[in-house]
This record gives sequence, C-alpha cells and structure tokens, in this order.
Amino acid sequence: MKTYLAKTGEIKQRCVIFDAEGVALGRLAVRIADTLRGKDLPTYTPHTDTGAFVVVVNAVKVLLTGKKAETKMSWSYSGYRSGRKEESIGSIRTRKPERLIKEAVWGMLPHGRLGRAHFKNLRVYAGVEHPHSAQKPEKAVF
Repeated sequence: MKTYLAKTGEIKQRCVIFDAEGVALGRLAVRIADTLRGKDLPTYTPHTDTGAFVVVVNAVKVLLTGKKAETKMSWSYSGYRSGRKEESIGSIRTRKPERLIKEAVWGMLPHGRLGRAHFKNLRVYAGVEHPHSAQKPEKAVF
C-alpha cells in the first residue's frame, strides 16, 4: 500500500465559516489553524496547501478566560530605541478584535512560505456580516 500525497491540482478549495461567539480564543485558534492547513481532512499533505478558506465572524464576542483581558499584554516594537509599545488584550479586543484572532492563529501556523500562504486564506470580521456568502461557506461545528 502506498502513502497518498495530494498534488496541487487535485485539491478542491472549500470555504468554512467559524462563529467566535462564546468560544475561548485558544481553542478557536487551534481549530482555525488546523482547517487552514487541511489537517482536519484525511487528504492532509504537509508540503502542499490542502487547507480551506476560513471566514471568522463575531470576533468581538470571543471569550477570554480568567483575568486575561486585564493582565495579559501584547507588545509591538518599532525598531527604534524605546519604541516598544504594550497594550492589554482587553483593549485590543475593543479596538481591533480582528487582530486578536489573527495573532493567535499566526502563532499556530508554520512560519515559512507555506504558512504565509495558509495565513492569506484567513478573513476575520468583527460583526456577523461578511462578503463571502457567494462561496457558500460550510459552518464549522465545535
């Protein structure tokens, strides 16, 4: 018996929609990363993009457990001396909720050429509305 390796033209791209309302951020990010890479399918091939196009809605209502909203900090650095800025996760959720989910998913993808290609298939929206209804996205279940 030979091991099946998917080729680029064989994979049919699918669209999956995730609702972030009431779901813990880490658990949601793991499911999204697995779907982007295609690890939720039996045709997963590590060196080929076998994943799906992922749409995430209700990013504002993602759940942060414990006191993470007040105590957990996110840092960014401009490259200049004293250019470090820090902001709490709770204020990021109110100001730019899409960034919170994107950073969590990016941390769970491989940081190479293929990981960047997977990450481009992710769209995050703060509310319920999204412009991808023509792709007929299938709803992901938890």
